[in-house]
Amino acid sequence: MDRSRQVADTPLGQIVLLNGTSSSGKSRIAAELVQLLDDTYFLMAVDAFHAMRTRRDHQPEELEAALRRTRAGFHRAIAGMAAAGNNVVADHVLSERWRLDDCLAVFEGLDVVFVGVRCDLDEIARRELARRDRPIGLAAEQLEHVHADAIYDVECDTAITSARDCALQIKDFLSNPTEPSAFERLRRAPK
Repeated sequence: MDRSRQVADTPLGQIVLLNGTSSSGKSRIAAELVQLLDDTYFLMAVDAFHAMRTRRDHQPEELEAALRRTRAGFHRAIAGMAAAGNNVVADHVLSERWRLDDCLAVFEGLDVVFVGVRCDLDEIARRELARRDRPIGLAAEQLEHVHADAIYDVECDTAITSARDCALQIKDFLSNPTEPSAFERLRRAPK
């Protein structure tokens, strides 16, 4: 990380990055985690960034470019909060390799705990039907890609573990992290 981005005399914040498909339970874990952690953490969700965008009809290529800029901006907002000394819990869907690569580059020099949020397809499909705010089948499309290139510090399975218990598992890891971190190992891994 370029130290010129760091706020003078302020220690860098920590990033807890949750990665999983839509409807996998990331948002619930994140909400539980910010309540359980002793230090102050900001909850930053990619869905919140998408909700800030003006709603209008886009041509497919225009929409794809807007989505890419939104996701790249989201990564930089997380890094900016951490560079200013804020701790962040962020939930994301890293279903394209460029998203992970961008996070690896943008979060360089920052303390990142990478959490894989898994859930079986049947349960995700049930949740999608119940939510009614996502296209049915979106998570199934993401499932093949979202964990394909990832190495995690912590993994949770929300089909068999409650959001609170997943958050407690992450909190326990934060008390006793392993080295090197998943992001450090990912940076060294061949592509």
